[in-house]
Amino acid sequence: MFGFSPVSAAVGGAMIGLGVALLWIVNGRVCGVSNIFGSIVSGNWADLSWRLLFIAGLPLGAAAALLVGPRLLADMAPGLPELDMSPALLVGSGILVGIGAALARGCTSGHGVFGLANLSLRSFVAVGVFMATAVLTVFVAGA
Repeated sequence: MFGFSPVSAAVGGAMIGLGVALLWIVNGRVCGVSNIFGSIVSGNWADLSWRLLFIAGLPLGAAAALLVGPRLLADMAPGLPELDMSPALLVGSGILVGIGAALARGCTSGHGVFGLANLSLRSFVAVGVFMATAVLTVFVAGA
């Protein structure tokens, strides 16, 4: 894959881990994007300000990365996969992911980053199912 290197993966992973750790240490909150977003959508507005700031920070972080490295997206574009699916299938897939994250009580970020670091058995099971499903999808879809 173009643009991938073990160093960039390690730096990116370390930055994600640092962000999760900072949210836990400073705010005492678990970093699970689906739960943070889901609580906003469901009307649980008890801690609305930090949740909105976190969600807003996701695209702003990407924008900041592009400001630091303006050629970052152009350099990575040839290595990015193309989405060759109908909009209906894309929406259906997104709905299934949302339902799965709700059933698992967390998504890949919550279980994969925070849960594994917290040695949560539930997260180990969830990540194992995520990974097995991803591998199966690659074989079925031929991606």
